[in-house]
Amino acid sequence: MKLDHSLPLEYRTEEGQLKILGFWIFLGAEIMLFGTLFASYFTLVDRVGSGPSGAEIFEITPVLIETLVLLTSSFTIGLGIHAMRLGRKKAMLSFFAITLLLGLAFLGVEIYEFVHYVHIGAGLQTSAFTAILLTTLGTHGLHVTFGLFWGLFILLQVKKRGLTPETANKSFIFSLYWHFLDVVWIFIFSFVYLKGMM
Repeated sequence: MKLDHSLPLEYRTEEGQLKILGFWIFLGAEIMLFGTLFASYFTLVDRVGSGPSGAEIFEITPVLIETLVLLTSSFTIGLGIHAMRLGRKKAMLSFFAITLLLGLAFLGVEIYEFVHYVHIGAGLQTSAFTAILLTTLGTHGLHVTFGLFWGLFILLQVKKRGLTPETANKSFIFSLYWHFLDVVWIFIFSFVYLKGMM
């Protein structure tokens, strides 16, 4: 395995570079998935039938907490990657752990939100609007849940094997995934919640 020491650790092998490229292509498919969900949401947002509208069910406090927590987690994962590139394993593990705890907090608030919606009669079968709303939010939530397990496995690998081109590559790819989830959330926050509250 030939290493190019002029590159960051995660890019030092040709295999690592190809994996990162492959993951960018995968994110393109994820963009299509969420793009389809957003297009469906914009089509069905006014089809409330006898159910509530977004203005009636959205609450600003949980949404702001979710947004603050997820954006902070994007910052901490960036600090983790920076620490990784400096070879500071302990700092990297700490920032990744904080990121996962913030992701868990986000998920907790989102579960509370889902329970609240169902409790007030905004379930999957209430209207086309509530169905696409819960599907969009749920898809993002499932991605966060998957990310929590993935990030935990990354933590365990780095703790056991140290910072190698392989573990650095996996960590960097995970950070791309996490940043992607944050970008999707910004769209949800802006075009679902804020627009829906108006």
